[in-house]
Amino acid sequence: MSEVLKKTELNQWHVDHGGRMVPFAGWEMPVQYPTGPLQEHKVTRESAGLFDIDHMGQIEVRGPQAEAFVNWLVTYDVSKMKLLDAHYALFCYADGGVVDDLFVYRLPDPQVEGQDYFFLAVNASNRDKDVAWVKSHAAGFDVQVKDISDETYMLAFQGPRAPEIMDRLTNVDLTRVARFTAAQDTIFDGVPVLLGRTGYTGEDGFELFLPAEHVLKVWEGILKEGENENIVPVGLAARDSLRFEPCMPLYGHELSPDISPVEARLTFAVSFDKAFIGRDALLKQKLEKPDKVLVGFELTDRGVAREGYPILLEGEQIGFVTSGMFSPTTSRYLGMALVPREHASIGTEIEVQIRKKTTRAKIIKRPFYVPAYRR
Repeated sequence: MSEVLKKTELNQWHVDHGGRMVPFAGWEMPVQYPTGPLQEHKVTRESAGLFDIDHMGQIEVRGPQAEAFVNWLVTYDVSKMKLLDAHYALFCYADGGVVDDLFVYRLPDPQVEGQDYFFLAVNASNRDKDVAWVKSHAAGFDVQVKDISDETYMLAFQGPRAPEIMDRLTNVDLTRVARFTAAQDTIFDGVPVLLGRTGYTGEDGFELFLPAEHVLKVWEGILKEGENENIVPVGLAARDSLRFEPCMPLYGHELSPDISPVEARLTFAVSFDKAFIGRDALLKQKLEKPDKVLVGFELTDRGVAREGYPILLEGEQIGFVTSGMFSPTTSRYLGMALVPREHASIGTEIEVQIRKKTTRAKIIKRPFYVPAYRR
């Protein structure tokens, strides 16, 4: 019996505009448009691309102990966050494995004057698990947890031209909205929107959260506003290559219950000086050094390294590929892999088993593409 896929409010728009629809995390989503993923990737790097990412999930946490509760749940110390800050963080199991990665927003609460609350943006494939995880730990805390994914629509508008285009549509001066902060505003005749200056492409831009019933007006309005900058809608294929080049992790690939934030080199999002679920396991791993770590590599022979392909050293398997593909921006065949720490040095020559062929490669520095916020 085939799975019944969920459809976003923009599903018919994608179909009408030539989107090739595929199953993804229980949803029917556009993998590409007639422009093709290479062009969608290129336009996002050079101008701006618009992404339907409504398969993602959103959770609100309110109440007198919201800060203490969220701080116990996530790896990053949210007590350091100012109002309208946004920060990358992770949910971890007690053994340090990853439940999911997410973005945490601290926002003013429109329901209680002078109070704030936490808004969590989580991954599509983990939405139900994440909601259950958060709710299962709420006992003993004076908080209210609400899954608002169905009524909230999420878009991403990414690329070097995205901020100036978006700024033409808002009342807020977006040039004053710093990276990893957010603004609340209205666009297109009063549609309320949360604009997070965050993203998953390595470019500048925004992730937008708005009421689902208004999304078609907002989607078409942004595309129309950016016509002179030649912006395009972008599908899942280019979204993956765009996140891959700056080495942003994808859950189930670079992160999983078996791959910790320490092994994935994400300790910038881990505050070891506060308590959280999994803290002791991660601290032990950090102090004693992990047995395996994430590395980047470049193929020196022809071939494409795919997820799960074995990594070999002198004919023996030492690890596996987590993600690999052709990098459109660098015109190289690259990959990320989990290997023993003693074999993780830059310049180490390795091999990738691609089907029945052994292909030479070498470990190189990550990221493959320096994200805009690090330039």
